[in-house]
Amino acid sequence: MKQREIWLADLNPVKGSEQRGIRPVVVISGNAMNSNLDVCIVCPLSSKIKNYAGCLVIKSDTVNGLEMDSEIISFQIRTISGQRLIRKLGEITVKQFDTVKKGLNEILTY
Repeated sequence: MKQREIWLADLNPVKGSEQRGIRPVVVISGNAMNSNLDVCIVCPLSSKIKNYAGCLVIKSDTVNGLEMDSEIISFQIRTISGQRLIRKLGEITVKQFDTVKKGLNEILTY
């Protein structure tokens, strides 16, 4: 797993309002962490686009491997075990990742 990659992940079991199910996630943790620990920090994606402030909507394409346009749900940031990752789908661009980081900064600020 590497930063900016999109993986299909099993987020079950969950509690409360956490994002659940088998769904795409984008890896946001740095590659040193990803290479040396069996955990990574991810943001889940949802095909139910709600245009939340600080969340990036990405169009499906062959680079990201998504079947549908999706929203990166930045406020659902989560550390998961590498064992939850099922298969790599694709990746987001550096520009898209910069937008995600700005969204995370907004969430951590307000």
